[in-house]
Amino acid sequence: MHQILHVVSDIQWGSMPELSIIIPCFNEQKGIALFIHKLQKLRPQCEVILVDGGSDDKTVQIAEPFVDLLIHSPCGRAQQMNAGAEKACSNVLIFLHADTFLPDDAVSQIQQALQEGYRWGRFDIRLTGGHWFLPVISYFMNIRSAISGIITGDQALFIDKSLFKEVGCYPNIAIMEDIALAKNLKKYGKPFRVYSCVHSSARRWLQYGVYKTILLMWCLRLEYFLGIDPKQLAQQYQGGQFWKS
Repeated sequence: MHQILHVVSDIQWGSMPELSIIIPCFNEQKGIALFIHKLQKLRPQCEVILVDGGSDDKTVQIAEPFVDLLIHSPCGRAQQMNAGAEKACSNVLIFLHADTFLPDDAVSQIQQALQEGYRWGRFDIRLTGGHWFLPVISYFMNIRSAISGIITGDQALFIDKSLFKEVGCYPNIAIMEDIALAKNLKKYGKPFRVYSCVHSSARRWLQYGVYKTILLMWCLRLEYFLGIDPKQLAQQYQGGQFWKS
């Protein structure tokens, strides 16, 4: 069971926030201050919910004064994001990784999507880092999503809360929960594509090697579609390995 740890009363609760931004995090001490600072300009129009998965660094202490709701949850992105969605006050949810920054027009773009009748969508992505091949990866990630309708977690999925509940929220699996959710959502229509890019850190790509990570991610997706246990895939992902050691 998750537990509400802290509520900040900056939001005028008499009027519902337009969007609830749900951020799963775990040991993000290094970058959380800048990330949370960037979100302050969206409050109180947006409710900021941080769902911590048991960080043992200073993530919670740094972020706590600057969020509207802080929740403690068992570690695992699916569980954390579902916990945040359950407590969200808005009818529209955005799921945002703690190393991904929204574009300045994020709220207006989501409003446009809703006005056009879309119930879910995502942003184009730009991976940030020094490697020359990252823009190429970003380009093909955006093309892949446009063609397939599949959304990965770092593309900042937004969704009508009632639809999120209707499809059963994020499947409680160790990895690939974003792909599983997108597959379910495609039955309800196409996602809205926001061409304004979120900027997402390529730290994992740089840590394990850009080309190796490309191959690893494709291997993991193939194994997932072949029915390999997501727990095993999560171990491979965490270790940057093509197979379980």
